Amino acid sequence: MGLEGQHLTGEGLKGVGQAHSSARLLSLRVNGGTHSLDIAPETPLLFVLRNDLALNGPKYGCGLGECGACTVLIDGVAARSCCIPVGIVGEREITTLEGLGTPERPHPVQAAFIAEQGAQCGYCLNGMIMTVAALLRRDPHPAEAAIAQALRYNLCRCGAHVEIMRAAVRAAAAAA
Repeated sequence: MGLEGQHLTGEGLKGVGQAHSSARLLSLRVNGGTHSLDIAPETPLLFVLRNDLALNGPKYGCGLGECGACTVLIDGVAARSCCIPVGIVGEREITTLEGLGTPERPHPVQAAFIAEQGAQCGYCLNGMIMTVAALLRRDPHPAEAAIAQALRYNLCRCGAHVEIMRAAVRAAAAAA
């Protein structure tokens, strides 16, 4: 399935698995580890990450996959976890903000956002960072227009867009 360069939704993962209404044992690969969970397959991936695995990087924003606060990487592609049923993720690798880097060794995108102070309230930050990380994975040398295009559906209500763009450009320069 050619998924590079797009955001995944539940529609983009159809055919990976079947969702059923009763709980069952599911295995998830998250941040390099495997987790077995007894959970209903139609449960949104975001709820599993936050409630069952205590990963608070992805945020609940709109619940419709439109704001980007819940963005994670699935096999390196930016995905809106609020609208993806956990049962269709299958054996794909899920990476959350916590899985990108550590406080001692932040991922280059995280380091760029820190250096540029690319946040005000920080609620959108997860989605911005994960989207830029996915972009740099598929295009290590994006032009500023490509960065703006990649971030166009990540909403920031605080108005930190200038700092966010500076951070994304810095991360791209570091990747080069």
